[in-house]
Amino acid sequence: MKTITATEAKNRLGAVMDSALVEPVMVEKSGRNSVVIMAATEYERLIAMEDAYWAARAVKAESGGFATAAEVAQLIEDAGA
Repeated sequence: MKTITATEAKNRLGAVMDSALVEPVMVEKSGRNSVVIMAATEYERLIAMEDAYWAARAVKAESGGFATAAEVAQLIEDAGA
């Protein structure tokens, strides 16, 4: 993952956005990781994976159990990881 400073992100926003379509870009502020800029499709994929994970946990919790590691891995795979 490419890392840039907040100043560079501000000065080169268009180019940073283009880069983020290919791979996420980490933005540092005061020498520390601050935010990640990524393609909207990648963000939506990550949200779908998280939603699937928590939905499985809720279903298992309601039935008195917990999702196994294999079940969670399958849900993540099904969500498009």
